[in-house]
Amino acid sequence: MTYHSKLKGKETDDLFRAILALKTEEECYRFFEDLCTIKELQSIAQRLQVAKLLREKKTYNEIEEITKASTATISRINKCLLYGADGYKTILTRLEDESQ
Repeated sequence: MTYHSKLKGKETDDLFRAILALKTEEECYRFFEDLCTIKELQSIAQRLQVAKLLREKKTYNEIEEITKASTATISRINKCLLYGADGYKTILTRLEDESQ
């Protein structure tokens, strides 16, 4: 089944093709350090960590303590895990499969 994103557009397509063209972790660091502010990159990394902890069935209080994310952020990510486009689920499953 094809996914139809509300964000679809030429500029977004170009961005995602650029990300998919990255081949190493070093290339990712170089590209994202140029693309994002430090705070933006830290926020994105924090969101992924929150999603990971939610999947591990940690409580909001535990996640807040570990990540320093607000409960609003944790709640938003939880809604994405439950009702979203399955982006977090896809990447977390792949990361888990890689680590085994």
